[in-house]
Amino acid sequence: MPSSQPAHSPLDALWQPTAIVWTMLSGEALALLLALAPGLDEQRLRYFGLMSVAIQWVLLWSIASLYLVRRPLRSLPPHRIAYVVLAMLLVSTWVITAAIGFFFREGWGMDLGDWHWTQWRLIGMVMTIGALGIAVFQSQWRARQLALRAKQLELEALQARIRPHFLFNTLNTGAALVHRRPEEVERLLLDLADLFRAALAGPRDITLEDELALARRYLEIESLRFGERLRIEWKLPRDIPRVMVPSLSIQPLVENAIRHGIERRPEGGELEIAVSTMPDTVVVRIINPLATGGENRPGHQVGLNASQVRIEALTGGRGSVLTQQEGRRFIATVRLPTNA
Repeated sequence: MPSSQPAHSPLDALWQPTAIVWTMLSGEALALLLALAPGLDEQRLRYFGLMSVAIQWVLLWSIASLYLVRRPLRSLPPHRIAYVVLAMLLVSTWVITAAIGFFFREGWGMDLGDWHWTQWRLIGMVMTIGALGIAVFQSQWRARQLALRAKQLELEALQARIRPHFLFNTLNTGAALVHRRPEEVERLLLDLADLFRAALAGPRDITLEDELALARRYLEIESLRFGERLRIEWKLPRDIPRVMVPSLSIQPLVENAIRHGIERRPEGGELEIAVSTMPDTVVVRIINPLATGGENRPGHQVGLNASQVRIEALTGGRGSVLTQQEGRRFIATVRLPTNA
């Protein structure tokens, strides 16, 4: 089934350990800059400690709050998410600094007037930096979306050159079997209808289970064409993880394995499709034997590029499509992050 909401949000990067560490280091740098400002004299070390505590609590509280409301935020467009982030930063700054001022101000040797000035100074800095950050984010997001759209159009044009080849072979197979095995021709046409229905539906996100079902439809068609030359081994867990993938992103890799591996071997070969799970990642591997006489030709790159770009766009760069040769086998590995 198609996804009812975006599987990737611009905020997803915030939950990564590296991003949290860099956020904390940036907070320390800001505290240091405030402590080095003129007018503090001998209170600089004390002021640095106070600002460090306040800024770190504001940042960590904001990240935690955004994580708690991450699901509702996924339904918002990116520019509105940016405004929500700024609002939560401002609220967190006011709440945390008010709490620190109420409970710890006297211990730091600051009177109420000085603390109010410090509080509004921090809020003003957050507002200024946040406004600049929104402008930069919106500019970069628009540029990224335009680049992804241009790449998507380019890859769709490349894929459009592949589909007639597959359709031509499928119709030839159906014509050859129509008198001898009409029941298999009926199944072939139903499988073909499912594949082209998915292709004509346009770009959308579906579950990994549904995408593997499309790959299975494709392989059922190719099994009629290749007969005993094509041997298929599925290694799937009992329950396929519910992760989202772009429609027709795994199937082109399976198609490439057939066209550039099995088809070019007179004796055929075994195609293996395996799904394994790790704590934060689902791994899909498509393994085919190399073509007789040498390495795979560059034809693999069309399907690879299409799948790579679409999966990276869906997962915000956390997913990947990588290939390698291992002995006489060609392996395409798809890594999909599990949604939080």
